[in-house]
Amino acid sequence: MQKPELTLKSYRWKGINSLGKRVSGQILAMTESEARERLRQQQIQVSKLRRHSISLLSKVSHRITPKDITILTRQLATMLSTGIPIIHAIKLIAQNQSKAEMKSVLAELCKGLEAGTPISRVMQVASRHFDSFYVDMVATGETSGNLAAVFERLASYREKQELLRAKVVKALIYPIMIFLVSLGVTYLMLTEVIPEFEAMFRGFNASLPWFTTQVLNLSIWLQAYGSLFFFSATLCILGLKLARQKSNAVRLHTSRMILKIPVLGSVMTKASIAKFSRTLATSFSAGIPVLSSIQASAKTADNLYYQQAILAIHADIAAGAPIHLAMRQVGAFPEMVLQMVMIGEESGTLDDMLNRIAAIYEADVDNTVDNLGKIFEPVIILLLGSLVGSLVVAMYLPIFNLMSVIG
Repeated sequence: MQKPELTLKSYRWKGINSLGKRVSGQILAMTESEARERLRQQQIQVSKLRRHSISLLSKVSHRITPKDITILTRQLATMLSTGIPIIHAIKLIAQNQSKAEMKSVLAELCKGLEAGTPISRVMQVASRHFDSFYVDMVATGETSGNLAAVFERLASYREKQELLRAKVVKALIYPIMIFLVSLGVTYLMLTEVIPEFEAMFRGFNASLPWFTTQVLNLSIWLQAYGSLFFFSATLCILGLKLARQKSNAVRLHTSRMILKIPVLGSVMTKASIAKFSRTLATSFSAGIPVLSSIQASAKTADNLYYQQAILAIHADIAAGAPIHLAMRQVGAFPEMVLQMVMIGEESGTLDDMLNRIAAIYEADVDNTVDNLGKIFEPVIILLLGSLVGSLVVAMYLPIFNLMSVIG
């Protein structure tokens, strides 16, 4: 069972070094005992050690990220393949670490290994970043006596997953930025530019076109209630976020809605299928039983809709159904995926077929993201042109009418 996650703390210390000189400094560590041990390794005799609050900048800059675990996995795979014992490999990696949290986790791994505990069990309690899938893979490598191959497989898997995640984020950033720019331009025109026209129109003492009147009314309303509107919108977003955390039904509904967004929904669907296939193939080829492999795939799913679909597949397989029939039953996978899984089951090459499915969908996501600019460019031109053009026309209509009357 995984112990509660420890947080990084700052310790200020005073002591005497190996030359007999009085020294002092600050060290980041998870616990006081770890801080004392690290200072002891530096041959410093501690006379005073006090815990202090850690700055937000230090906490963020020294926090472990998924990429750090991927780099660690790749380093372990490389070192173990050259014959270096795992405990020596971890110590070598720790010496070159700049992040305090990673140093703490690596120190915990070394401590556990020196006590004779299996590496999989040490990882399970050392950090939440070593999830159940990671731990199960390492445990399989220990059982088979081939840890180097397992870390190599894990490193490749994580590198591909991070690349896929980066592409999905890239796909999301583009339309969000366009939406925010459009919103900003419209807000500035309605609150800064159009009020100048309103003052000028008052001097006409003439009736204004209907469209101009509506735009002026919107401008007046936005100046009066704009702050309240944006405050309410922020509250709604925070409320939805809280509801997602508290209610599984809300999370499931919003997860389905996200997958229905044009273009972006397709990208996220393909990414979810690719991640499921890659995770299942990696764990299955490592010798993990199929039910455990599918459970691991569910835990690594980013979208709740696919997570529940995978859990439903797990239940059907546990009841004796073939994998492809269980996948067909949930209705979340395209026919091509079902056919390839069926062929893989019948031919005994399921891991190979799953890797091919993952490669196909990863390439599809890659292609869509690369062409995202071409897909959204006409929409952007139409959206911004319509917004700005409508506001400009609304402001100049009374002037055109006045000129025709004068003429």
